[in-house]
Amino acid sequence: MNFRSFLYALARLLGDVNAVKRGRVGRRIGRRVVGRAAGKGMGRLFR
Repeated sequence: MNFRSFLYALARLLGDVNAVKRGRVGRRIGRRVVGRAAGKGMGRLFR
């Protein structure tokens, strides 16, 4: 794991902690699922 991927993982983790504190975990998980699906769709489109 290089430094950049460590920073991205840390930022994602801190975002999850922040969502738990604010009570917005479901919204965050939903956006993550939608974003992942959109990324896969774009990858299939431009293969």
